[in-house]
Amino acid sequence: MIRALFSTVLLLLLAGPVSAQGGKPLFKYGKWVLAAGSLGLNYLAAKDHDRADNVFNTLEQRCLDEHDLCNVGGDGRYFNPEIEGLYQQSLHYDRRARRLLFGGEGALLGSAAIFVWELTRHISKPDNIPFEPEVRSLRHATGVGLRLRF
Repeated sequence: MIRALFSTVLLLLLAGPVSAQGGKPLFKYGKWVLAAGSLGLNYLAAKDHDRADNVFNTLEQRCLDEHDLCNVGGDGRYFNPEIEGLYQQSLHYDRRARRLLFGGEGALLGSAAIFVWELTRHISKPDNIPFEPEVRSLRHATGVGLRLRF
């Protein structure tokens, strides 16, 4: 997945804009790559969160079935290595889900920033528009017409 994302970004950097498009392809398509990346990272974070919940539920069920398995030492670790392994696995999935969430939210913020930047920058109109509607505010009326270029 990382290789595909890197390859896409590299291709966007190498591509040149068509004169009617204006703007750089990195920004034009990069915002969509970031938005898709955000969705993907948040989906993976949700899956890892579910895995952590499932592992912890297994640990909890084992402790409810046999209370002696879940005795804790002075250092906070479980005496039973299998139960300790389940607990550490749950922590691992939780940490990974947190990192994926931070990455997904960062990608979403980046995508939103590029969207806003593109909307607020001034883009000159191309010269190849044959006609365009024109609306003017007059004293007591509004004028509507067409401007034709030859």
